[in-house]
Amino acid sequence: MNSKPNKVVLAYSGGLDTSVMLKWIKEKYNCPVIAYAANVGQGDEELKGLEEKALETGAEECYILDLQKEFAEDFIFPMLRAGAIYENSYLLGTSIARPIIAKGQVEIAKKTGSDTVAHGATGKGNDQIRFELTYAAFNPLLKVLSPWREWDFGGRTELINFAKQHKIPIPVSNEKPFSTDRNLFHISFEGGILEDPWTEPPENMYRLTKSAEETPDAPTYVEITYKEGNPVQINGQKMSPLELLTNLNKIAGENGIGRVDIVENRFIGMKSRGVYETPGGTVLHEAKKAVESLTLDKEVIHLKNTLMPEYSKLVYNGFWYSPEREFLQASIDSSMLSVCGTARVKLFKGSCRAVGRKAPPNYNLYREDLATFEKDSVYSQKDAEGFINLNALRIKTSSDLKNKKNR
Repeated sequence: MNSKPNKVVLAYSGGLDTSVMLKWIKEKYNCPVIAYAANVGQGDEELKGLEEKALETGAEECYILDLQKEFAEDFIFPMLRAGAIYENSYLLGTSIARPIIAKGQVEIAKKTGSDTVAHGATGKGNDQIRFELTYAAFNPLLKVLSPWREWDFGGRTELINFAKQHKIPIPVSNEKPFSTDRNLFHISFEGGILEDPWTEPPENMYRLTKSAEETPDAPTYVEITYKEGNPVQINGQKMSPLELLTNLNKIAGENGIGRVDIVENRFIGMKSRGVYETPGGTVLHEAKKAVESLTLDKEVIHLKNTLMPEYSKLVYNGFWYSPEREFLQASIDSSMLSVCGTARVKLFKGSCRAVGRKAPPNYNLYREDLATFEKDSVYSQKDAEGFINLNALRIKTSSDLKNKKNR
């Protein structure tokens, strides 16, 4: 940092990195540290005793904000409407959580009169960018403290040793050093033994999903109903976004849905290996695509599919509060007004696929009388000849030119 902080709000999870940071910031800068945690659906086991631990480690105060409802409605659902998938695999569960966490942190800084915000992201990763771009969006005057870019610890093994020396309880050990991050949408695993991309993740690592071998021997069918691009019902039962995600995670997890093991390209320029579980989100992606296939115009689908990679990159890289993401969101949301209907999805042994879809007549663009292979009275097959001739015109012209050159 360029200047000494007067009071720091630390984004605190109670994990290894932020537990050490709390103690380190107090020792280095001799200033009050406010611990802040966001409840984004990581579970009671991670939040239980968090305030007590923060205060025992040296925090002046500890704030825990319940952001689950806002997270589901204003972050996860807009991203789902866009169909965002980074590099064809990653459903962006960690990426989408950072903006709302950082937004809450800025609010706590204002409430406590703090001039500095600190985060636990490393100098190698994407999270530092996601946090700091959000800080800039809400209060560019705040100072930003990133201990990983300042301290002399060489890695997490040294952090573990520091924590032991200072008697700070931590949820990892030298024997099991991989890192986890959980929220309402997913859980991620990285580091430690997972840094070798040849190493298969241990089965006992997974939290949200069963292995295919342990799932039911009969398929589970789930019906997801959409209104204006948002899932609103499971099997005919209306649910809030928070309720829907919570319930669908359980159903899909029981069937082994949503495991992803990839090497991805970080914004900062390096490759990293990440393992993710996104059970409910995986089902919702498949279901919405099925409803879209009935209700969206062909060219709108194609154009939307070209926008999705750019939208996904913006979320992954931390530009949630950017003009370009908001522009894309508005464009996508306008197309979603017609996405109303129901998809039937079959879950079986880790496989998730849509096996049925329907939409109300005033939204359904699929016409059986047009698509049928049987005799119909609404389409003249003779018309196809002129259509083909017109599309072949430029190809014939190009072919003639090539033939003349080769004579």
